[in-house]
Amino acid sequence: MPFVEKEKYELPRQCRLHPSNDLFRDQEEHKIHLDVNEWRCGYCRKSFRAEKFLDQHFDNRHSNLLDVGHSKCLADVCGALHCDLVMEIKSKKTKCNPAAAARNRHLCEGLADKCFPANQSPSSTRLHELFLRQFCDAHTCSGGGKPFSRGGKKHINRFYLAASVLTLMLLPLFYLIVYLYQREIKRGTQELKRIAKVGRKAKPS
Repeated sequence: MPFVEKEKYELPRQCRLHPSNDLFRDQEEHKIHLDVNEWRCGYCRKSFRAEKFLDQHFDNRHSNLLDVGHSKCLADVCGALHCDLVMEIKSKKTKCNPAAAARNRHLCEGLADKCFPANQSPSSTRLHELFLRQFCDAHTCSGGGKPFSRGGKKHINRFYLAASVLTLMLLPLFYLIVYLYQREIKRGTQELKRIAKVGRKAKPS
C-alpha cells in the first residue's frame, strides 16, 4: 500500500484489496485502543482488556452490521499475499507443496490483473510489475524468489544485534586497557633509566 499511495493510484472497485470490499473494515474502524490492556467498542462503548475479547464481542453483539452481501474477508487471499510469513506461523521445516504454490501464484496473478491492470496507465503498469515481483514470483518451490524484496518486513538477527552492541561497549574498554598498559611500560622504562644513572659509579681520576 505505501507504493500505491506513492503512485497516487486509486484501486478499482473490483479489486479484492479495495477498502470497500473488506468484510471487517467497518469493525476494524470501530476498535478503540485506549491502553495496553484496554480496548473499547466503537458501537456501544463497552470496554475489554484484550483485542480478542473485542473481536468476540463483535461476533456476538454486532455481527448484524457486517455487509455480507457484497464484502468479502481478506483472509481469503492470504495464500496469495504470504500472510503466514508476516504472522510467522509457518514452520521453516514444512515442505513446499508444488500444487499449493501454483494455486497461490494463479490467485496472486489474478489479483495483479484486477487491482493493477497492465497498460491501463503508467502507474498501473508499474504497480502491476511490482506486485508480480513482490508477491507472485515468490510462489515457487525452487527457493529462488523471496516475498517482500522491496519495502517488506525486515528481520534482524538477534545474535548479530547483541554481538554488535557488546562489541561497541567493549571496544572503548579495550583501548583504555591498551593505553594504560603502554603508559605503565613507558613509566617503568623511565624508572629503570633513572635508577641506572643513580647507581653508576664515577670513574677514578
